[in-house]
Amino acid sequence: MDYRTAVCDDSTADRQDICGMVRRWAAASGNRVRIDAFPSAESFLFQYAGDNDYDILLLDVEMPDLSGIDLARRVRAARCRAEIIFITSHFEFIAEGYEVDALHYLMKPVSEQKLFEVLSRAAKKRGEEPPSVIIICDGETVKLFEADILYAEAFAHSIEIHTRDRIYSPRESITAFEERLSDNFYRTHRSYLVNLKAVERISRRDVTVTGGDRIPLARGKYDDIHRAFIERN
Repeated sequence: MDYRTAVCDDSTADRQDICGMVRRWAAASGNRVRIDAFPSAESFLFQYAGDNDYDILLLDVEMPDLSGIDLARRVRAARCRAEIIFITSHFEFIAEGYEVDALHYLMKPVSEQKLFEVLSRAAKKRGEEPPSVIIICDGETVKLFEADILYAEAFAHSIEIHTRDRIYSPRESITAFEERLSDNFYRTHRSYLVNLKAVERISRRDVTVTGGDRIPLARGKYDDIHRAFIERN
């Protein structure tokens, strides 16, 4: 298989080391890679604006001006489905990777064996069709990828499906919609269904998702959603 890979790290030595390990992984696994190397998040975004067909992104977390986390947020907002692997020197950044659906964190100095394992996981995931659901809305049939759905809200005769870039209103019950989704979705309330992969914060009364919307959490569900969130992330 061919994999387009970007390595973004402000350290020249680290950037060269990672590129070399990616090439060795490709040779050992029988894959082909095209590697683009960038010294900053800004240089990556300049290239990405005109050519964004990447499969795997290896991003240094601690870069000046724009961090690897901020860079990942931007490419996810642009609906990039590449597998993201963060590289960091500090454990405290790990929790921030959940909101951009990062595949893995690697600690510096990067272990070649560990990088090989994570790249093989990324390649396997790229070969799989991401989970999706078909809806009928305004006379059109629409395929929604689960990763783009933030939450759904029930109304009298329809639901509103809030995605990263728009809202869909198919005439369907929230229970029927829930049955067609994977177990990455959780019923926080009789009228709300939330994507656990989009959850940023959980309180006793509500759940905050990517973008800042707060979803009501029914009484007695706090511990249960915590368990579900940990299991799915």
